[in-house]
Parts: sequence; C-alpha cells; structure tokens
Amino acid sequence: MDKLRSVLGGRDGQSDNRNIIEGVGCLFIPKLGIILFIVFYTFGNLCSLISTMFLMGPLKQLKRMCDKTRFFATAVMITCLVLTLCAAFWWKIFILALFLVILQSIAFAWYGLSYIPFARDAVLKFLSMIGSMFCKACKKSVSTDAG
Repeated sequence: MDKLRSVLGGRDGQSDNRNIIEGVGCLFIPKLGIILFIVFYTFGNLCSLISTMFLMGPLKQLKRMCDKTRFFATAVMITCLVLTLCAAFWWKIFILALFLVILQSIAFAWYGLSYIPFARDAVLKFLSMIGSMFCKACKKSVSTDAG
C-alpha cells in the first residue's frame, strides 16, 4: 500500500527514470547492447502473446490464432520473431536484426488489430488516404517546379 501511495504521490518516478536511462545506455555497448535489445524486445513480444492465453485459455487462443482472418498475421508475426533471433545469434547481421525488429512491431500490431472488428480496414483506408495526399502533394510540387 505504501508503494501505491508513493507512486500516486509522484515520489517514485526517480527510480523509473534511472532504469530507463540505464536501459538506453546499455544499447550503446558495442554489439552486446544491440543483442540485448533484440533478445529482450522479442522476449517481451512472446510474453505479450503468451499472456493473452491466460485471458482466454491456451486452446482457444491457438484456435483463434489459426482462424482464416488472422492466420497470415500470425504466421508473419511468428516468422519475424524467429528470424529476428536467427539474425542476431546465428547470422550475426545486426542491421537485418534491427530491420526484423521493426517488421516484428508492425506484424504484432497487425495481429492485434485483427481482434478489433473493422480495425484493419480502417487502418488500410487511413494509409491509402495518407498515400493519396502524399501523391497529390508530390504531383503539385513537380508541376510547380516545371512551370
């Protein structure tokens, strides 16, 4: 209860800031920092995936993961998790591993959106709208430069 009071009172924030600074500082340790980041990030995504099994049960979770609406998202997400670890430990290509971490984030978000009705459609529509606005701005820029 005292811990809750100190957090709500704003007295516990100093140790959290120190942990964040130490964590970011570990990233700059040559080679080891990137590996630690990749391992902990992938482990965190695995823990997030496994933690939902407590909410709905492991069998129901696995059945939902293999539904036709989210099978592709599940396959891409698990593939990204595995390839990220392979790139970090076996292939030792750290740029590829960081690229796969980004893909892992996108795949995990896409997988999560599959549980919200019409969320993926809304995101696709939003991205297409942003893309069309960008294309119009580029065409306008090119036409003003040419004229």
